[in-house]
Amino acid sequence: MKLTFLVDNNALVGSQYLAEAGLSMFIEADGQRVLFDTGYSDAFLVNARRKGVDLLRLDWIALSHGHFDHTWGLGMLLRQYCESGLRDLPRANLLAHPKAVETKRHRGIMEFGPLLSRDKLASYFDLKLTTEPTWLTDSLVGLGEIERTMDFETPATLGERLENGEFVPDDLPDDTALTYVTDTGLVVIAGCAHTGICNTVEQAKKVTGVDRVRAVLGGFHLQKAGPERLGPTADYLAALDLEGLWCCHCTDLAAKIALAAQCPVREVGSGLSLEF
Repeated sequence: MKLTFLVDNNALVGSQYLAEAGLSMFIEADGQRVLFDTGYSDAFLVNARRKGVDLLRLDWIALSHGHFDHTWGLGMLLRQYCESGLRDLPRANLLAHPKAVETKRHRGIMEFGPLLSRDKLASYFDLKLTTEPTWLTDSLVGLGEIERTMDFETPATLGERLENGEFVPDDLPDDTALTYVTDTGLVVIAGCAHTGICNTVEQAKKVTGVDRVRAVLGGFHLQKAGPERLGPTADYLAALDLEGLWCCHCTDLAAKIALAAQCPVREVGSGLSLEF
């Protein structure tokens, strides 16, 4: 598997890639081309061109959850489709939790979720909206709705989601992740890990039946986290004996420092490519 961070909050020193408060990755695995999240703007498209990545011919688009910093780039991708003038473009599968494509709002922001409706998405992509784990390739799986088992990763709400015509507190049931199975263990690929990065890893083990974890990467949603959350999280991840921990996007500096005290934290930025 080859994974490229198309956009992240950070741009590596000396690189020519754009950064923004969003996340998008491009994954090549088992002959399949997968776009995981699309960031906030067209920055992931600009970086893809600079990286030589063709996003017009995708097999899968997978969404980690329905927030704007992971989904608004979808509109930019559709614009690129339309402006390409090509009529033989394949219809990619779009994998997401059903609640990831619903309206959300937060702190007065009129739309905190995706800008494109379910019907609009269905006119361009084959929708695979499910709460169940879904295999994209023989080795790459979407984890479905993540079970929350860790007592230190307590459920928290962020804004509201529209449900049955009414807004309700959003505890992000749509948060999910991908996992790649290698001969020597799992590579867990998170978007924001609103359900908790440790819960996410446990879900990956449960879905795949593999206990060994090689690497964990993506957003960990550790912002202004207290010691009661950071301590157990660092202990759990350290016990995995990882090859690398590529935490980014919604993981703040204090969290990275705390994790780096026990774990092999690696630097992440737009344009970074990894192979497993």
